[in-house]
Amino acid sequence: MKAIMVMFDSLNRRMLPPYGGDWTHAPNFARLAERATTFDRCYAGSMPCMPARREMHTGRHNFLHRSWGPLEPFDDSMPELLKQSGVYTHLVSDHPHYWEDGGATYHGRYNTWEFFRGQEGDAWKGQVADPEIPDDLKTMRHAVYRQDWVNRQHMDTEERHPQTRTFDAGLEFVRANAAQDRWFVQIETFDPHEPFFSHQRFKDLYPHDYAGPHFDWPDYKRVTETPDQVQHARYEYAALLSMCDHSLGRVLDAMDELGLWADTLLIVCTDHGLLLGEKGWWGKSVQPWYNELVHLPLFQWDPRTGAAGERRENLVQTIDLAPTLLEFFGLERPGDMQGIPLSSAQTRHAGLFGIHGGHVNVTDGRHVYMRAPVSPDNTPLEEHTLMPTHMRGRFSPAELSGISLAEPFTFTKGVRTIRVPGRTFVNAHHFGTLLFDLEQDPGQRAPVTDDDAELRMAGLLVELMRANDAPPSQFVRLGLPVTGPVTTEHLLVRAQRDQAARAAQELPRPEDYPEGRLSLRTPLTALIGDPVAVEVLRRHVPGLLDSELLQFVRGTPLIDLAAMAGGVLPPDRLRAIATELAEL
Repeated sequence: MKAIMVMFDSLNRRMLPPYGGDWTHAPNFARLAERATTFDRCYAGSMPCMPARREMHTGRHNFLHRSWGPLEPFDDSMPELLKQSGVYTHLVSDHPHYWEDGGATYHGRYNTWEFFRGQEGDAWKGQVADPEIPDDLKTMRHAVYRQDWVNRQHMDTEERHPQTRTFDAGLEFVRANAAQDRWFVQIETFDPHEPFFSHQRFKDLYPHDYAGPHFDWPDYKRVTETPDQVQHARYEYAALLSMCDHSLGRVLDAMDELGLWADTLLIVCTDHGLLLGEKGWWGKSVQPWYNELVHLPLFQWDPRTGAAGERRENLVQTIDLAPTLLEFFGLERPGDMQGIPLSSAQTRHAGLFGIHGGHVNVTDGRHVYMRAPVSPDNTPLEEHTLMPTHMRGRFSPAELSGISLAEPFTFTKGVRTIRVPGRTFVNAHHFGTLLFDLEQDPGQRAPVTDDDAELRMAGLLVELMRANDAPPSQFVRLGLPVTGPVTTEHLLVRAQRDQAARAAQELPRPEDYPEGRLSLRTPLTALIGDPVAVEVLRRHVPGLLDSELLQFVRGTPLIDLAAMAGGVLPPDRLRAIATELAEL
């Protein structure tokens, strides 16, 4: 028995032909659906990238306890369990976050691994001179952005693209070991994650007239671009999606050629989706976790059943992948693993998902309930970890100065974790608590106020949080009971309805505001450098100039900052600032 997992990052379900995507060129995803089982109700769990991978290893949600970070010493890792039981495990990937501080313990769980450089500003090629960067629409131009343009010079052909090299290496492993037994290979590409960098033959699949600035890397924010710019970015994503489809086709061809369908499990999956202008948003993590982000594509071929062309409606999640692979190779699930094998007749009645410090969400397939913090300061929020690292750095001494030890959780094998105050870039309280009825409103355009439905969904949420051994601080943060029943006193949709409505207001376009020598389009650096303009900012946005956020957004126009930081600069405040600046 053998297993192949093909994993993409930010793969949008809605753009794939098996899920109704009718304008993208992705024939191999259609071919896969004809040969495999397609899951219609698959949801993400912990987000984004590395939290999702931690639960793919451990088979349990982790976002209630900590943010982005490595596997913990007490974690059960599916590839390591396979390795310890005599199943050879191999990872090939171009996903750069595995090799940063916040992902440093994942690749070592496999017998062997290969990494291919260059994705998303990976710290790869050294170049002192600045690269040539075309005029584009990206405003968050940090060091990773510069490095990405250095790297692109070394990926000038399709053969040199890290996605191609990743699939080359994955297929090399498959071909070299096709006659052997008991192995698992994970072929994982960072694509179609932004930046949407692909080569011309894939762009040619989406001909369109566009004469605007370069645009293949949207910032995570509200849409402020023109409709043709938005559509161009969607085509750039689609081109990269088609490249992913081509790579998937190479795997399917190899399975045909080598006769692997007879004894090889195939899973094709992703971690989350990406908003491409839908609901007026780009990206992820800064807005509520709408279905475009969490309702995922998932395909499985199981040679034991031979089910082909089948659609399944049972509610599944990414925590189910680890149990699926363990069960396929005949291994028992550890007691800490909460996922359910995809082959099981057992079903779940609700699924939990979210990001550390954001909304905590639950769906039963009919309703989606997004529980916001009860307090505007989003506290208490705590990190519980023995591996204090963020994405690209370690916890600072200042963060660790208030360290304490927490009592063991049920899954930490008797080990106490350190506990430090957590932090988030965006405060979910701004968006309010939201309830959607997917049967009546599949696009999640109109949140409902329904006390009975909210009471039921809040009960499911508390049930799943308790089953996950969520820390008491999470219940306090969300205004939910640590013990006992959920009652009408705990409901929040009605109480937070006005703030939710304010947050849902569309951001006016930049040209709708008055303009003068200084305007909302002026970079913050220039506004701060003007002795009068800086006082306008201090009056209308108190605290902004003293925020650590400023170091990342100094070159950003105020209109784009408003698009990024929901609630900080609502439309009425923006208009007041624009009016005063225009008069200077």
